Amino acid sequence: MEQILEQYTSTKLEDVKIWFKAATVQDFPLDGGACVKYKNKQIAVFNFARLNKWYACQNVCPHKMEMVLSRGMIGDDKGTPKVACPLHKKTFSLEDGSNLTGEDFKIATYPVKIEDEIVYIGFSE
Repeated sequence: MEQILEQYTSTKLEDVKIWFKAATVQDFPLDGGACVKYKNKQIAVFNFARLNKWYACQNVCPHKMEMVLSRGMIGDDKGTPKVACPLHKKTFSLEDGSNLTGEDFKIATYPVKIEDEIVYIGFSE
């Protein structure tokens, strides 16, 4: 199980080497998420239309080890955009992956950019 989590490492904007063309803007629900595959990774991508921002993170829940975060509800926790795992409702920051419910579990996050109605996710490898 730990091998699954080890393949997910956050990428900061300044560390992006590859902008992966994920899909068109229209392929993602407003104020919701969808999953895309990059190499052997499942990445949850969120169109947070209420904030006019996009976010990407690992799709695997680090607690239950299921590929479900793209189905989670997105919202706000004191100004921090978050996703709630649909299995157990634990919440994670979409900005830095921190666990907002106070546990050690954390998720990997990735930069997103939109160009010509195409969604790109940034990776360091």
